[in-house]
Amino acid sequence: MHATTRISLLLVAACFVLPACSVNEVIRAEETKLIVAKSAPEESLLLDIGIIQFDEGVPKNNNAMDSGVYEDIRSAESRYLPYHLKTTLQGAGHWGAVRVIPSRSAFTDVVISGRISESDGEFITLNITVGDARGEVWYQKPYSTQTGVSSYSMNRDRREDPYQKVFNDIANDLRAHVAGMSPKYIGTIQQVSELQFFADMSPLEYSEHLAEDEDGFVSVIRLPAENDPSVDRLRQIRERDRLVVDTLNEHYANFYYGIAIPYHSWRKTAREESVNYRQVRRSSALQTLMGAVVLAGSLAVDTNCGGKSTRNITRSLQNIGIEQGISTMFKGFSRRSEASMHLESIKELSESFGAEAAPMVVSVEGQSRRLTGTAEAQYESWRRLLKQIYESETGFVEPVEDSAPERVPEPTG
Repeated sequence: MHATTRISLLLVAACFVLPACSVNEVIRAEETKLIVAKSAPEESLLLDIGIIQFDEGVPKNNNAMDSGVYEDIRSAESRYLPYHLKTTLQGAGHWGAVRVIPSRSAFTDVVISGRISESDGEFITLNITVGDARGEVWYQKPYSTQTGVSSYSMNRDRREDPYQKVFNDIANDLRAHVAGMSPKYIGTIQQVSELQFFADMSPLEYSEHLAEDEDGFVSVIRLPAENDPSVDRLRQIRERDRLVVDTLNEHYANFYYGIAIPYHSWRKTAREESVNYRQVRRSSALQTLMGAVVLAGSLAVDTNCGGKSTRNITRSLQNIGIEQGISTMFKGFSRRSEASMHLESIKELSESFGAEAAPMVVSVEGQSRRLTGTAEAQYESWRRLLKQIYESETGFVEPVEDSAPERVPEPTG
């Protein structure tokens, strides 16, 4: 091919390819409709749900600039996301009480735990595990979605979280799983969670009512008599325990609503930065590659061929090609630097958000406690106090001397 023609083609190609390096991403968010109960279910069949604060999912020896995982954000999300799941499950109307619980020692019918594998405003992946009081794991499953520009629109339904698809998927899967259970099985789950609380408060009296096999599966050996005075006492104490968990949930609620605006802003900006960063990296790579091709092609041209006029034209085109190639390569390097600035922007936003998501103080039993990542320790302190209250009210368990308590029929399965 003639040298002049070759350079001309390279320049024309550059003109067409380089503008195409910048491509706007328009992504429509995925949606799942939440299945809401059409009528109030029978109260005896409503299972209580406890959602444990999520694992932050921060990698070991995490370098936020490399991983894109910011510890301040993940710490806030580990409390924010479980509470939003709580509000979603409550809105579905298929459950009894739904609470964020500080630990598994807050005995409840169904326990949901989760790990944040990914969350950057654009993508989210939660690894969810659901099990019941009997120790049966219902399922372990990852839930993911990708947000769109409309997810953060001012005109969107503000009740819908940008990650709402994930929460609706979890709620719908839970409903589908319980729909296949018999009333008897549901009743057994409720009996086990109650007896677990009784045994925790009064091990000497109730530890033998349950049995746990080598796989961790719990079964009921016998039920206490309904006319046993200790049953009524323990149920009252359990209600007091639930009130404390509800108090902790008020704190989670304050935290949830308090950080809603800055967290939404962070996710919106983080998503934009993530999309921009991806576009810049793509554009940078294409620009640098095209610049190298044009530069290499221009340097390889033999400018001594042909007549004087042809050589002059060839040399002029070569100079243009070299200039264009070098300019394009420098633009590519410049856009890589711009991409690094985007990551810095995300880091600054994360640090700013972390400062706004400061812990709060909650009052429990007349004592002010600072609730941070040690909510579990706070709750365990309350449980110790609760046992002291039980012992002070009842003393050590005393046998009934006059007559043996009437016992209800033992469960058959």
